[in-house]
Amino acid sequence: GAFGQGEEPQSAAAPLAGAQPVASKKVEPKQVEPKQGEPKQGELRRAELGGGVVLETLYIPPGEFMMGSTPEEKRWATGIEGGAQAGTERESYEGTTPRLTRVKHGFWMGRTEVTVGQFRRFAEASGYVTDAEKPGGKTQCFNPQWTGYNLTTKVTHPWEPMPGKSWRDPNFQFPLKDEFPVVCVSWTDARAFCDWLTRHEREAGRLPATLEYRLPLEAEWEYACRGGSKESLYYWWGNELNDGEGRFNISAVDFLPDRKRKWPLSSAPWSDGHSFVAPVDHFGQRGRNGFGIADMCGNVWEVVLDHFDPKGGHEEPNLAADNYRPVCRGGNYFDVPGNARCAVRLGLAGIHYSDSRDGFRVCVGPPFRPAR
Repeated sequence: GAFGQGEEPQSAAAPLAGAQPVASKKVEPKQVEPKQGEPKQGELRRAELGGGVVLETLYIPPGEFMMGSTPEEKRWATGIEGGAQAGTERESYEGTTPRLTRVKHGFWMGRTEVTVGQFRRFAEASGYVTDAEKPGGKTQCFNPQWTGYNLTTKVTHPWEPMPGKSWRDPNFQFPLKDEFPVVCVSWTDARAFCDWLTRHEREAGRLPATLEYRLPLEAEWEYACRGGSKESLYYWWGNELNDGEGRFNISAVDFLPDRKRKWPLSSAPWSDGHSFVAPVDHFGQRGRNGFGIADMCGNVWEVVLDHFDPKGGHEEPNLAADNYRPVCRGGNYFDVPGNARCAVRLGLAGIHYSDSRDGFRVCVGPPFRPAR
């Protein structure tokens, strides 16, 4: 969203330089030749969670991409079409300029965001209780009594912390479906899901000891989001917002449940059919990028493994020892177009924070373990 979310970093930033800006000589990403015996790009891996529930990941080979955004892109994001709030430091979190970034290992990326049905299978099999469900727990949810920001008088926000709500009931004003992305889960909850899935697949003999299910690293996430593009583009399909019609779920021309009103923010000038979450892979082939991955921009924010550095994303894992603030990527169903680009990044308030706009996606790759 454009205003006051729990994702907004608590004035974490000193003056913001870019992380490793590109030298004046133009650096272009190269094609990386596949190694002997390496899986082919797009090779499918299926985890069987039980009860007929599967989780699919697709192989992405090692490669290079341009991380971050140009000054022109940032200006577009806060302009009339992008609609992000001007005058904040938020776009500076993307780094001053795009940086050539290498992902040196291949990995499998979740074809979709983790769904309610997949997360339910984990909760049933393991008895896991999420942070929001624990005694004293709460999660940020939409207040259906909210009617507007009232920006010229007393500002009111649509999301507020609610006890008694969780992934089982995120306070949507419509029935929860198994094919929706799971929301109201924290970074801690997402990692518990990954740890359970790793054990489950190892016991079934489908996962070697050299690999694990985990949250993607920030560099893996942005490389996967860009779909193999070697250019610094606003979205995985290019720079034109209009070419996103039928590809992603953001703030658009869709009425809120039981109202004749849309989100009162800048929006895509079409209806995507959903004012809140859409089922994963709802847009089919058109919503999948060059790697075959669905919903990388919009639908729900996706939390990743890395700790938030306000100066920009890192090529190597950025895993802090304390005061961990997980990065979330990709934007969500409530976001204006400028806040659902490939380069957009925010830091969560902490490892137990959750929100009905936030979910996650898993990957399969070499193990990386934060200290905590």
